[in-house]
Amino acid sequence: MACLVIVGTQWGDEGKGKVVDLLAEQATAIARFQGGNNAGHTLVVGGDKFIFHLIPSGVLHQDKTCYIGNGVVIDPAVLLTEMDRLAERGHAVGPDKLKISERAHVIMPYHQALDQAREKAKGREAIGTTGRGIGPCYEDKAARVGVRMIDLLEPEALTRKVEENTAAKNYLLTGYLNSEGIPAEPIIAQYLEYGRRLAPFISDVALELDQVLASGGNLLLEGAQGTHLDLDHGTYPYVTSSNPVAGAACTGAGVGVTRLNQVWGVVKAYTTRVGGGPFLTELTDGTGRWIQEKGAEFGATTGRPRRCGWLDAVVVRQSVRLSGMTGLCVTKLDVLTGLERLNICVGYRQPSGELLERVPASLTQLAACEPVYEEFTGWSEDITGCRDYQDLPETCRAYLERLAELAGAPLAVVSVGADREQTIMLREAWA
Repeated sequence: MACLVIVGTQWGDEGKGKVVDLLAEQATAIARFQGGNNAGHTLVVGGDKFIFHLIPSGVLHQDKTCYIGNGVVIDPAVLLTEMDRLAERGHAVGPDKLKISERAHVIMPYHQALDQAREKAKGREAIGTTGRGIGPCYEDKAARVGVRMIDLLEPEALTRKVEENTAAKNYLLTGYLNSEGIPAEPIIAQYLEYGRRLAPFISDVALELDQVLASGGNLLLEGAQGTHLDLDHGTYPYVTSSNPVAGAACTGAGVGVTRLNQVWGVVKAYTTRVGGGPFLTELTDGTGRWIQEKGAEFGATTGRPRRCGWLDAVVVRQSVRLSGMTGLCVTKLDVLTGLERLNICVGYRQPSGELLERVPASLTQLAACEPVYEEFTGWSEDITGCRDYQDLPETCRAYLERLAELAGAPLAVVSVGADREQTIMLREAWA
């Protein structure tokens, strides 16, 4: 029995989907524990590309069971579309393959309307949300007025909640945000229909995950986004509305903290971020555009171009500390091939001259800092065919080893290409 948590160490888009897909081969069950369809995990298997927004990345393994935990917020329309598209490609998802927590909260049309209206009203101060309704759904969860998956199976409970919520949301939409209201009746009818279709999939996920571990199985817990989008520990307010750190795996999946064995953090070999917010190592020159183009850095959910920059070890080190990471999974290393010189940010220089080795809470203080870099010699050799660590160029290994030293966690996985097979394993996942 072992329980392994996979989290992002930067601002999301680190390649967690590939790592989860890789490790799922020896897992009994794979569970997603937070976030919503604002996350997109891209997998390439045998040259075929798959993009997932809600279904855990291990779904392509035929003998595994995937779970969506109570900490996830679910848009039923998106989930059903994802299931249908998988079926069309020969990967049918039945109730034996996917389980959805009865306690997971449901994204409603009024959540999406609020999300979009708020971003529009903020103008240049917009946070850069995906407009999918994730934040407002988590708001309702905290306010104890949210709709849960179990409510889709109980018409009276759903009707009462939707009528009460639309009245409150419409007051805000029309009276404050200068937007259109949302009628309750079509929502009730549509979501009861969603409930009828999803009923066979809805279960007590926390109980089933406990049974997996009790029977000696391996459990893989998958997070969305990245540590520095964490509601508590990220670059607030330019964050998501949930907690992508490893500790949230316990509350978001219903797994006891003493069941966790390892936490692996996924770190892109450079840094990217989508939307607004501070980004000290951002490259707005030709190098940044080169990385963006070669790395295909465009959002899997929105298609928005990602901001690109040098690897920030301060960011990664803070993530290692917050989640107690026992291993690092470095992705997209091949993208850096061809650059003569590489940089890693090792600290932030304040106007006073003091060197910060942490990410400050104050965005004003952070914006005033300058990144302090260590420079590395790049490599020109094609590394996509490497399957052994020693096959990597010496300069490539020096870059990786300094990253691990600065982050304070050992290397566990090195990805040298998009495909599942283009991976170097350095540590045992299920020890």
